[in-house]
Amino acid sequence: MTEPAFPDVRWGRDPGPAVMKVITGFLGSKGGAWLLRHLTAVDARVLRNTAGRRTLLGPFGVPLLLLTTTGRKSGRPRQIALTYLREGDRLFVVGSNFGQPQHPAWTANLLAEPNATVAIGGQEIPIRATQLAGAEADRIYQEFVSYAGNYGAYRDRTRREIRVFALARR
Repeated sequence: MTEPAFPDVRWGRDPGPAVMKVITGFLGSKGGAWLLRHLTAVDARVLRNTAGRRTLLGPFGVPLLLLTTTGRKSGRPRQIALTYLREGDRLFVVGSNFGQPQHPAWTANLLAEPNATVAIGGQEIPIRATQLAGAEADRIYQEFVSYAGNYGAYRDRTRREIRVFALARR
């Protein structure tokens, strides 16, 4: 039997659809997006200090990873905590930036240098990112909306096309 490309690790548990609807409804609001945007930096530290084993949203069973990119201008490592979805041997992340008008810097970093790493479940895994387009990007983004409704609010709040990436193990 072959080992999966990425560990299937979550701690905590899914709180169920009723609680998730309340949580994602709040996170889709401007105040909720502001709070989550600021907690992301704290969550990146938690993920970094636990090698991707623990996260602030872990008790809710949210799948989070720590993405390390190379800064396109500085050349220095840059880290961000991101929700991901899994399909087969690929992970997917989206650059919603909480509905802000500008793309998040990590997406520009991946476009400039698609080789990066993710930390999940205590493992640091080298990945290659590919930006998705068209129907595949739309389908994956809709999966994020189905998982957490706040992604629909983020899409509605911005005029830019939200970048969607597939991450594959190198």
